[in-house]
Amino acid sequence: MIFVFDTSVIIDDLRTLRHRERIQSLIGVIRTSSVVLAELWRGAANPSDREFLRALARSHPILTPTEKNWLESGEILSRIRADHGFAPAKLRDLHFDVLIALTARSHGARVITTNRADFELISRYRQIKLDVW
Repeated sequence: MIFVFDTSVIIDDLRTLRHRERIQSLIGVIRTSSVVLAELWRGAANPSDREFLRALARSHPILTPTEKNWLESGEILSRIRADHGFAPAKLRDLHFDVLIALTARSHGARVITTNRADFELISRYRQIKLDVW
């Protein structure tokens, strides 16, 4: 089994350590999403944050969205907008999550997140392997 952690799990674990045991008990391989790394870098506020991100990038192979993932993400977001009437700001927030989900799906990976609402919404438009912690 291949696992990809959403940004929400990594941030939550860094702040509270509440997922540490579950992370360490996973049986399979962990991959890091370049989208998650970008989100984390955006919020890196100090040298220890930046060192953590460099170590994270070194410790697990990085999965990056393909051209197909990018185009499919736009199609999904268009359908979500039509179905739910979300404002552009909400669609921008969802875009990275859609890219994480599609990239993981392309590699047969399971996404682990604490962001139930957004990823369950995405899974209504594309089947993804999903665990919500």
